Amino acid sequence: MTGHEVIVERLQAIEEELRDLAYDRLRDAADSPELLAEERRIHQARRAIEKAIRILSPGSRDPDLD
Repeated sequence: MTGHEVIVERLQAIEEELRDLAYDRLRDAADSPELLAEERRIHQARRAIEKAIRILSPGSRDPDLD
């Protein structure tokens, strides 16, 4: 396994944790605007991680880089 493949695996685990955390915040956000704002930030971070995974995955192309 190459170095970037190890990083991709770690990023995938982080993305999954962020997804779970975002769902928890969203579920609890009904009574709290602060939690809804936190969920949005977590979701934004998760999307950034997903993009990094796509960029680093073997054989992938990122349209933003073309």
